[in-house]
Amino acid sequence: MKLKLVVGGLFALPVVLSVIGCETVYSKEQQTKGADSTVVSADTTDKSVSSSASPIVAPLSNVDTAVFNKKIIYIANGDTTGRWPVKTDYPVNGAILPFKRIIAYYGNLYSTRMGILGELPPAQMLSRLKDEAKKWEAADPEMPVQPALHYIAVTAQGSPGKGGKYRLRMPFHQIDSVLNMAKKIDAIVFLDIQVGLSNLQSEIPELEKYLSMPNVHLGIDPEFSMKGGQAPGKAVGTFDASDINYATEYLADLVKKNNLPAKVLVVHRFTQKMVTNYKQIKTRPEVQVVMHMDGWGAPARKINTYRLFVQREPVEFTGFKIFYKNDLRETPSRIMTPEELLKLRPMPIYIQYQ
Repeated sequence: MKLKLVVGGLFALPVVLSVIGCETVYSKEQQTKGADSTVVSADTTDKSVSSSASPIVAPLSNVDTAVFNKKIIYIANGDTTGRWPVKTDYPVNGAILPFKRIIAYYGNLYSTRMGILGELPPAQMLSRLKDEAKKWEAADPEMPVQPALHYIAVTAQGSPGKGGKYRLRMPFHQIDSVLNMAKKIDAIVFLDIQVGLSNLQSEIPELEKYLSMPNVHLGIDPEFSMKGGQAPGKAVGTFDASDINYATEYLADLVKKNNLPAKVLVVHRFTQKMVTNYKQIKTRPEVQVVMHMDGWGAPARKINTYRLFVQREPVEFTGFKIFYKNDLRETPSRIMTPEELLKLRPMPIYIQYQ
């Protein structure tokens, strides 16, 4: 039996926010499914993976600590604030960061408005991603590139839907399609969660089948975590350190249980209140946390947001988003280049294009 679900409800609705610590007003467009209201079929077959079958076994680590230390100092990029590099435990075996820079394309296959991943035909999209990767390798020969597809697997909705959670889980066959695309260019995959009025404790376990794969990682978006009960798009949401710690603990347990390489967790951020109690975020050898600057606008505005909410509140690694369309909406407008982003302190190790 298949359940018919409607992707829709949230529009490209601007939310205007006052950025704490600066004089400008920051606006960010909600990038969720638009008014085309595509009807999709969600496979309701239970495809979850049991988490009780295997004992917890700590994976062995053979990380080259000398190379790790060198790379960490390199991406700190001469920071003089004392915040970077962050002191954490060495990661377990198979860690991507800081040995490679991740270059990701973001979106959802049911929408051409949520990002380039769903906007272009797959072959064209993958070709363009490879071109971006080459630009980064040319700009920073010291850092190999790991391509990635960052797929929104749970999308916030403007209407409550069944259960009243204002979120829609994508069918597994769409995630399978993204995994098949990724194989063609040796890319890794991120599954992104917009919880709406749900929570991470309810949503992350639904994806355990995929998160137990060595090439699949996780993204969580505080913007759509509506702890105040509002519909997504009416206000900007928030995650506390306790939410992020739940995610890292869950991923760490999967790594131990399945003897997996280290996982990467991407946390989106473009305002102060999107992440609270950052000093209480726990880093773990099994999970590499990226605090990802997720705001759009002119270059000066984006850099200011990065400095205020990512550079000044260090967790572990940093990311930076480029919007192919929204970054051109302000004057002066242009797409920032790899060379510009490499001047940031610290240098972002995860770059996402939407």
